[in-house]
Amino acid sequence: MSRSKKWRLEWAFFLGENGRRRYNKICKGCVHPCKQSFRAVLIACPHYQSARAKKCADRG
Repeated sequence: MSRSKKWRLEWAFFLGENGRRRYNKICKGCVHPCKQSFRAVLIACPHYQSARAKKCADRG
């Protein structure tokens, strides 16, 4: 199945070496539609909170 040129340009940031979409390792298992590319560093996600952040919030 061929993809249009427009689709490739829009998804170029998400496409890996094999031409398939790849997401950030944290976003991979997330059910929310706000997924980020594997090329990006996860800066802020409203749906993600690490275990470390939860422990720090409880302490203080």
